Amino acid sequence: MNDSHIKKYMRLKGLIIKEFLQIWRDPSSLAIAFVLPVFLLLLFGYGVSLDARHVPVGWVIDKSSPETASFTAAFEHSEYFNNSHYTHMGTAEQAMQLRKISAIIHLRANFSRELFKQNSPGIQVIVDGVDANTARLISGYIQGAWNEWLTHLAQTRGISIVYPVIAEQRIWYNSAILSKDYLVPGLIAVIMTLIGALLTALVMAREWERGTLEAMIATPVTMGEVLVGKLIPYYFLGMGGMLLSIAMAVFLFDVPLRGSFWVLLLTGSIFMLVTLGMGLLISIMTKNQFVAGQVAIITTFLPAFILSGFIFDIDSMPIAVQAFTYLVAARYFVAILQTVFLTGNVWAIILPNTAALLLMASLFFILAIKKAPKRLE
Repeated sequence: MNDSHIKKYMRLKGLIIKEFLQIWRDPSSLAIAFVLPVFLLLLFGYGVSLDARHVPVGWVIDKSSPETASFTAAFEHSEYFNNSHYTHMGTAEQAMQLRKISAIIHLRANFSRELFKQNSPGIQVIVDGVDANTARLISGYIQGAWNEWLTHLAQTRGISIVYPVIAEQRIWYNSAILSKDYLVPGLIAVIMTLIGALLTALVMAREWERGTLEAMIATPVTMGEVLVGKLIPYYFLGMGGMLLSIAMAVFLFDVPLRGSFWVLLLTGSIFMLVTLGMGLLISIMTKNQFVAGQVAIITTFLPAFILSGFIFDIDSMPIAVQAFTYLVAARYFVAILQTVFLTGNVWAIILPNTAALLLMASLFFILAIKKAPKRLE
């Protein structure tokens, strides 16, 4: 190693040590890296759920019989329903208008007599459709419970039921259909987008505000060395937050990790470089800590939350919005996380999304170097 390389190494080492000391003196970066992901994971992990459980259901039974008692018993001990009984449809409809119940199951007087006859429905189900997603879930649950009870009753009576199509249902990768297992891996991507960008969004702006950047420009230190010197300490901080989030997903939320931990770590490292590069670019462009923080939140967290596929299906979005999602880095990491956690190492998904992250990381660092000041103004 010649003198030039030794000097570069020593300058870079000095910059890294200086940044670590800065982090130690200002613990706000430690809070962003470790406290904020824990808080957000607990908040969203327990607060956001797409499951419909303990749905209030109102029953109206015109004429009691052993069949109506058997059918209602199928709902009594279900974790999906909380049952209330009404004597008339009018009172049940009033309860639904007041949002006290989300569905009405009406068993008519001919329920027992017409039970196995085609086109003679003795049951009427009315679902509150104000929340369309919940309405679909309730409708599906009630339909499933009805089919299961009807099949069981037919078997006990030795009656065969002829269905036009028999659908054999098998659910892979998340057989319990727990929304938590689907949402928590995506949450890691959304949260780490915010954490990574916030960590570096303030560093260059802070140097601008304190006037220390001009001092560094006047020294033999190159702007590339300044950026790398600031990047490395925050990379380790961000990866610490990432590992903490993965540990919480596995050990606190019991999300299965079926793929390789090392694949997750490698792709997570690349994603962290993308978010740190994004934060550096924001910091260089804004030159103000307050503005940099606001821009980082608006340009990272909101797009990652809405357009990454974490909670809203990208294929269901308009074509123009779908095209815009390709600019959101979290989209690629969400796909990787959900695959590695729930399915395993599916390289057909992991490799193209990792390549997209590498491309975005390179682009952000090239832009950051080009936009960084190279001389005193």
